[in-house]
Amino acid sequence: MGNHSYKLKPKDMDTIKKFDLMQKIANELIDLQNSQQALIQKLGKIEVDNIELGDKRLEKDLPDMHQRVSDNLDTISGILEYFDEKKDNFGEKNNVEALKEQQIIDNLNI
Repeated sequence: MGNHSYKLKPKDMDTIKKFDLMQKIANELIDLQNSQQALIQKLGKIEVDNIELGDKRLEKDLPDMHQRVSDNLDTISGILEYFDEKKDNFGEKNNVEALKEQQIIDNLNI
């Protein structure tokens, strides 16, 4: 690709765009995963504080809430693992790094 007359084709631009979108979704999944972990920590703190307080409603509902958030975290983690692998495979198969380098070169030559 060192040939300076090479310009990215529209198909190459679509490939870069798709990869960037996949990266964006992966980042959003990471944010979602972090949010779920924070919720689990907060619920745990409330459960600990309620041991001393002894509120019956909290005793009844908090464990179920904790379990649902924990289940969500497991699902999100599984999706993230799957999606990261899909994104990486797409990037390697389509040589996205080289396409992005060529995109930079093309932009410098405009």
